[in-house]
Amino acid sequence: MEFKNYYQTVGVDRGATQDEIKRAYRKLARKYHPDVSKEKDAEEKFKELGEAYEVLKDPEKRAAYDQLENQWQAGQHFDPPPGWDAGFEFRGGGYTDMGNHDYSDFFSSLFGQESNGDFRQSRQGGYARRGQDHHARILIDIEDSVRGATRSMTLQRPVVDADGHVTTRSRQLNVSIPRGIKGGQKIRLTGQGDAGQGGQPAGDLYLEVEFRPHPYYRAEGADLYLDLPIAPWEAALGASVRVPTPTGTVDMKIPAGATSGQRLRLKGKGLPAKPPGDLYAVLQIVVPAAKDERARQLYQEMASQLSFNPRQGLGV
Repeated sequence: MEFKNYYQTVGVDRGATQDEIKRAYRKLARKYHPDVSKEKDAEEKFKELGEAYEVLKDPEKRAAYDQLENQWQAGQHFDPPPGWDAGFEFRGGGYTDMGNHDYSDFFSSLFGQESNGDFRQSRQGGYARRGQDHHARILIDIEDSVRGATRSMTLQRPVVDADGHVTTRSRQLNVSIPRGIKGGQKIRLTGQGDAGQGGQPAGDLYLEVEFRPHPYYRAEGADLYLDLPIAPWEAALGASVRVPTPTGTVDMKIPAGATSGQRLRLKGKGLPAKPPGDLYAVLQIVVPAAKDERARQLYQEMASQLSFNPRQGLGV
């Protein structure tokens, strides 16, 4: 997937105001509209222009995109970095009201769909509206889920200043992390969204949880995975080894004849869900280096005395 420079597509620089972006878009939209344009590839260019404008016209999407735009050049291979949008606060159920538009994979990898607010006629003849919900993605440690925690979170809310430039405004919240929460689940903060209108209640703030990269563990649902290094003789002969878990170290038996990549389960040592997750130790056989004469002799003895061909399954 290639990175798209939306500013380049619309023909403005990164410091352009929202009005400047709108004017540039309208000028190019007239030029490339398929119904009137005689330009080569007008339909494709019109489609690309619409996608770029969909992002840049919206302060929230634009501010999120700006976090990436200074790190990639147009045409470079791009994969969204994990947690790239953590801490950004958005209205609605996601990032855009995509509808039936056929946007690129690049666009789709960054932005989701947005839900609309619920309008109702008020008794006073105006409109009453429940405040729009806000959404943000936050990063927590696996240990926060294991034990439960309260964390101070700073969220960035994109806004347009008096000069028409997109800036961000910060707010800080104390968030209770429920014990056993899994990646992808959401924490609801009642009344922390937009204010309601016409006597309707404020919207809520939904915080979608992702785990920060951990030096030991990977989370999949409620289960945790740990790459466990073992020595060749532990794999061949079997052994009892100490294994770290989020709640302390435990002893685990390595069966004789264990192989690299084999998974051993520690029941209930994952996240404290209902039922509790498990911890899987993924065995990684580590071969010691022949860094001295004694080590080299041992390897030479094994080579001469053991009938072992690791490539036998390849027919060679």
